[in-house]
Order: sequence, then structure tokens, then C-alpha cells
Amino acid sequence: MGGEIGMLDRSPTKVVLWHVLGFLLTFFVAYWLRPVSLEPDPVLQGYLQVITALLAFVFAALTLVRFQGTQDRISLILGGGYLLTGAVLSASGVLFFQFMQDSPVRATWAPVAWWLSRMLLALLLLVALLVERFIPRSRHTKTEIIGALMSVVAFTYLIAAALRRLPPEVSRHPVAFVPSPQQLLPGVIFLAAVIWYRRRLDSEDSAFDRTIYAAAWMNCAAQIAACQSQRLLDAPFVLAQVLTVSSYALALGGALLDNARLFEQVRHLAVSDPLTGLANYRRLLDVLENETERTNRTGRPFAVLLLDLDGLKKINDRFGHLVGSRSLCRLAAILRIHCRAIDTAARYGGDEFALVLPESEDAEAQRVASRIRVVMSEDEEQPRLSASIGISIYRGDGERIEKLLSEADQDLYAEKARRVKRGIAAFHARRRTPKI
Repeated sequence: MGGEIGMLDRSPTKVVLWHVLGFLLTFFVAYWLRPVSLEPDPVLQGYLQVITALLAFVFAALTLVRFQGTQDRISLILGGGYLLTGAVLSASGVLFFQFMQDSPVRATWAPVAWWLSRMLLALLLLVALLVERFIPRSRHTKTEIIGALMSVVAFTYLIAAALRRLPPEVSRHPVAFVPSPQQLLPGVIFLAAVIWYRRRLDSEDSAFDRTIYAAAWMNCAAQIAACQSQRLLDAPFVLAQVLTVSSYALALGGALLDNARLFEQVRHLAVSDPLTGLANYRRLLDVLENETERTNRTGRPFAVLLLDLDGLKKINDRFGHLVGSRSLCRLAAILRIHCRAIDTAARYGGDEFALVLPESEDAEAQRVASRIRVVMSEDEEQPRLSASIGISIYRGDGERIEKLLSEADQDLYAEKARRVKRGIAAFHARRRTPKI
């Protein structure tokens, strides 16, 4: 499984070679297992079918959740496909349990139901790739989910009706080189899906896509093993069952990992600024609340720096808003790179930023502010940047967060006023200097 996923980083020729070797190995293992005497255990097979159906149902639920968040139609179709195959596998599991009763003949329909579930999954995987190629995104997610669920119910009914007209024999030619050639039909469809999905991985390389790709390969290998089945519940059929269950478990694991990644992204976006990637105002307030509680508890103060990017309006007017946005990101990168891991940098709003320094006094805050000014002055990218910085210290006096930020804001504007005065004084000094 891990080796299969690891092959994705190799050259296409090596990928094809490894796949061919894997399919040939599966075929010869199944051929070697044909004479192996295996006591049929329909109860075990029935439970395997039920477990596989449960895995399919859980995977379908996860893919529908993924579709709701990403509008990726391949998730919707795969969810519907696994839901449908889960219903068919549940029915075939019930048929396997018929061996325990007085009517074992009905259990011969179980391989037919299993074959139908393989055909449905193979076809829907191929359809999902086709739809993803031409109509990758959805605009009406809830409507399409309802439509997919209704289609699953309708297909389940049609499959149940079609089972009555299909021959129940496992193999009509048990001594042939390929006793069950009908099993190769879904195998060919799975193979086409494997080839096509390999191309999709060039642009969509997520845990979900990698595991679906590997699951399609395992399903193809399962059909190769099933084509060597001579009778009900023989060794090649059991091998095919094991590969099928493993593919469903692999797909479910990939969906869980990918959904966890998506949820983490959503959580990060909820507390971060979309332009700079720093913490947003909501996250800043949470951090300040936690730090004030810690200071009240331990007595160790913390510092807050407010930074205002100088001349952002002039930058926007002269260079354009893209350069202005780039300037904000440059300042955010300085705060992110040149601060401690325990510090929190946030975008306070517009061209203002905040930096929370836990367990820091005024001297430490002044050193951080000086370091930021030096780094900005050494940045040679145009336009050159500078920032006014205000500092406020919380020492556990029971002050409100609003007052803490207000004090930092006042210090910031006081620094701006001092810089303006120094600029005016320098201007007048240059005017009084006699020209030579």
C-alpha cells in the first residue's frame, strides 16, 4: 500500500512497469491458489461483505461532506457510487448467510451481486473522471447531493430486479485457464480508471486522490484474482475479497486524512488574515485575552506593539494597489520571520499590525521595535518601507484589552508626531544651509 503510493513520484515508464508486474503477480498467485483446498466459510464471507458495505457507507458520507466544502464533482459521484455498492454488498452479505439455512441454492446469487457491485463501482469511477474532466465544479451542491441520493435509491431497485435474470453460476468452465472471464470486464474498466487517475495526480496530489488511485489499482487486481475463481468461496475468490476490503479501507483512510486537512484549513482561515497569513483581529483578541489571564495569574507582564505602515496611500497612488498589497505582505513577512516562536503577529486592520510579546518588559519591546526598523531599512526592494511603532505593557493591573490597545495606539501616533517634527526641522535646516 505504501509502496504503491510511493510509486507516484517515479517516472511514467517505471510506474507502468511496476503496475504490470503487480497485475501479473496477482494473476499467478490466484492461479497458484486454484488447487488449494479451502473450506468454504460463508459466514466469514458474509461478515466481510457487511464490513465492506459499512466502509463504503462511511466513505460515501465523508465524500459528500468533502463535496459540500469543495464542490468537486468527483467526490459527489464517488460518494454516490460507494453508497450504491454498499447497498449491493449488504444484500450480497445477506445471501451468503443463506448457507446457514435450509436454502443454500439462493446463496449462489451472492457472487453475482458481488460482480454487479464491482461493475457499478468501476463504471462510476470512470464516470467521475469524465465529469471531473469536463464539469469539475458545482454551483448547486445541495440539489446535486439530493439528486445523487435519489439516483442511488433508483439504481438499487433496478439492480435488485436485474438479479433475477442473471445466471447464478460462478464459473461455467472451471478447468479453463481463465475460469471466470466475466470478472475481467470490471477489471478492464478499473484499469482505464487507474490510467486516467494517474494523469489527474499531476494536478491534484492530495491524500484523497492518492488513496483513490491506489484503491482503483487494488480493485483491478481483485478482478484479476476473481477471474481465477472456479467455484463459490474458493481461494482465488477469497483473495479477491481481501483485496476489495483492503481497497475500501484504504479509500476510507485517504478520505479521513483529506477531510482532516480541509478542516484544518478552514480552522486556519477562520483565525488568519487572507492577504498576509498572519492572525486576524479575532485571533488577536483571543491571544490578548489569554495573555492577560496569564499575567493576572503569574504576575509576569507582556508587551503589545502596534505598527502602522507609513505612506501606504502614497504607495497605492503611485505604484498601484498590487504593490500596496505586496508592501503589506513584506511587513507581515518581517514580523513572521524576525520574531520569537511564542510571539503572535496579527493584522490589526488596514495598514496596521500588532505584535504580542509574552513575558516581556518595555526594554525587550523596545529592542524588538528597533530590530524591526533595522530590518525594514535594510530591505532594498522598492518601494522602501518604514513603520511607526507604538508600545504598551500589561502588568496585571486589571486593565481592559481596549485600554491596552488604546495606549499602544497613542504611543504610535506620538511617534508619528515626533517623526513629523523631526522631518520639518530637517527641512528648515536644509533651507537655511547656504549653497556653495
